[in-house]
Amino acid sequence: MAQRRCLHTLTRQAIALLSSNPTTLYHPCKVAASFPNLNSVKALLICKSSHVFTKADSIWCSFWPYHHRRYFSSDSRDESENDDEDEETAGEDSDGEEVKGSDLKREYTAEEKEEEAAAIGYKVVGPLQKSDLVFKPYEPVFAVVQIGSHQFKVSNGDCIFTEKLKFCEVNDKLILNKVLLLGSSSQTIVGRPTVPDAAVHAVVEEHALDAKVIIFKKKRRKNYRRTKGHRQELTKLRITDIQGIEKPEMKVDPKPKMSGVKQQEKIAVAA
Repeated sequence: MAQRRCLHTLTRQAIALLSSNPTTLYHPCKVAASFPNLNSVKALLICKSSHVFTKADSIWCSFWPYHHRRYFSSDSRDESENDDEDEETAGEDSDGEEVKGSDLKREYTAEEKEEEAAAIGYKVVGPLQKSDLVFKPYEPVFAVVQIGSHQFKVSNGDCIFTEKLKFCEVNDKLILNKVLLLGSSSQTIVGRPTVPDAAVHAVVEEHALDAKVIIFKKKRRKNYRRTKGHRQELTKLRITDIQGIEKPEMKVDPKPKMSGVKQQEKIAVAA
């Protein structure tokens, strides 16, 4: 049994060697003569590294235009694994390039900037000039505006913090277009969903960071603890004017009478 197994293994190796050399496929007589017994097979395996082609072999090679390599199961698996690794590395490289590309600042055109700003709910008018008298005294009018996904109730002179607004710098004038409600002491206008011809004017005062928030994650009995901090980027806006509603006139009260003070003084003197 052992000799038979050895013979099987040797024949397999010999067939593999012959399949790797296409010139020997056209020499049936040579192949038959080269396997008279076990010793000849061993000699062929020993001398496979030092194989010398003869003239007949060269002649047969001229009739072999294409060399068809035989792939064994192990070789195909190895090559498929290598191909998969190459694809994975290529995918990682492409992902890295995409990440690097996303890290770079994208250049927006003027139209794209206007569209994105309008989707958020504002419009950039321009920088604030020294001659602009945008700050006015308090008026008894309020409005509910939407900036991004947040809603704010504002009045003239109020200060609000929103998520950082793109395409605007400090001292830029803004118009908040998404006005959901306007109100005063005499009337209230509700939008469906927004009030037409209504606008809230504001000025960018600064871009700041919110207070740090600690994010702590833990999985008990797993030795897993993660601590991370986050500071949200904010934009500070100063409301300067509300348009789209009739503004009632401010009633100025006369100077208060001093009767109360005089009565206290009289009581004190009488005592």
